[in-house]
Amino acid sequence: MPGDQNSYLQEQSAVAEFKAGPFSGRTEVRITPVGILAVACLMTGILLSSAAIVWAAKEKRRTRKGPPF
Repeated sequence: MPGDQNSYLQEQSAVAEFKAGPFSGRTEVRITPVGILAVACLMTGILLSSAAIVWAAKEKRRTRKGPPF
């Protein structure tokens, strides 16, 4: 879409339906490409911060002297 200058604002949607015995469900999601980018940035931040926490916890455990409790 070369002529469309607001393509990053166009909504994208997905629908999922299921039925399992007497239970059924339906969900619909609508998001823009900018929203997908925002979610990706948030997930990257969460994964990087949790990796840093795990690394720091292991580092302290490696340098500790004495019994491991």
